[in-house]
Amino acid sequence: MATTFSAIPKTGIPFPKSEYLHRQQKVLEAIARDKLDGLLVTAHGHLRYLTGYHGYGGYFAPFPLILAPGRAPTYVVREYEVAAVRAESCVDEIIPYTQQQDFAKVCADVLRRYGLQGRRIGLELGCWNLAPADVSAIQAQLPDMNIADATRLVASVAAVKSELELGVMRDAIAMTDLAVQTFQRSLRDGVTEAEVAAAIESEVKKAGGELRATALNLIFGERTKLPHGFPSRHPIRNNEPAMIEIGGAKHGYAAGLVRGAVLGRHPETESLYGLSVEALESAIAAIKPGVTAGEVDAVARKVIDRSARPRAFRHRTGYQTGIHWSERGNISLEPGGAEILQAGMTFHMPLILFGESGHLFGCSEHVLVTEAGAEILSRTPRTLYRA
Repeated sequence: MATTFSAIPKTGIPFPKSEYLHRQQKVLEAIARDKLDGLLVTAHGHLRYLTGYHGYGGYFAPFPLILAPGRAPTYVVREYEVAAVRAESCVDEIIPYTQQQDFAKVCADVLRRYGLQGRRIGLELGCWNLAPADVSAIQAQLPDMNIADATRLVASVAAVKSELELGVMRDAIAMTDLAVQTFQRSLRDGVTEAEVAAAIESEVKKAGGELRATALNLIFGERTKLPHGFPSRHPIRNNEPAMIEIGGAKHGYAAGLVRGAVLGRHPETESLYGLSVEALESAIAAIKPGVTAGEVDAVARKVIDRSARPRAFRHRTGYQTGIHWSERGNISLEPGGAEILQAGMTFHMPLILFGESGHLFGCSEHVLVTEAGAEILSRTPRTLYRA
């Protein structure tokens, strides 16, 4: 039986309910297209996209959102979190379970009630927040259920942004630009990564913005040999490089950007940066509706392959953005990527390259796919900053 808390306002929903209903309908259409009878959404980013609720209460056990044609969306959540889900989501049908070991039985009871116990149900098998033990527990409760991998189903719908979403992402990238500009203005001999990070946080806060907490990489000097580096007390000295990757955020939507700088001169990273920009610009020029993710990646890779540093590029060209920076199952601009780009998709494209001595250095852009090609969302020049 659903639990109701009508007195609690839905203060956590950033968009009108009609926006979420539209998203849910698009997912239901994808469920039918993939010949599924239902879907259990468990990835935090996908839950936030479809309901408004951030999903963080599901760290202890899954909070599946059950979607099936002809049925109201149903949230199966821990009883402890029911009030938060009620207040911060657009879902009215909420079924609680008390302990972790109760999750599978309660979820199975809902599926039986909906007549789905022997049907083909999609699970996000390749995403975070669904463990193999969770899948086994559901299957034990419903041995006749046919489980299908629906890792990319919600991601494919969420990839195309509405105008409301694009407005939020433009607000987020404005904070990203402010953060990068503060990074550049703060560079001087002896300043530490932590001091620059504090200056960035202060400026963004004064502007009324926010940063995605886990999306700050700020590294100086020899620490640019680290692929990810949270700000430390390490100072920058003359003739050393500095690099930042940071994302402004709004309503869970983050817009990342990578920029490099050099205090004085540093030939190796300066050269890496130039190659990164060349590959990035070529990839951006290839973006348009109808091309595949793999084709865009191949353009960037070709530029680097014909350079004197063919082994410099050791990751993907970019990835789908929106709610939750690092959700698994999202579109990736990588070798062989078969997803077809559509107008309204957004991508972060970090072309970070490895140097001969181990330094990692590069540049990125955040782009929106339009009918005319790629629109650059950032207003920060991609030229190497020299302090």
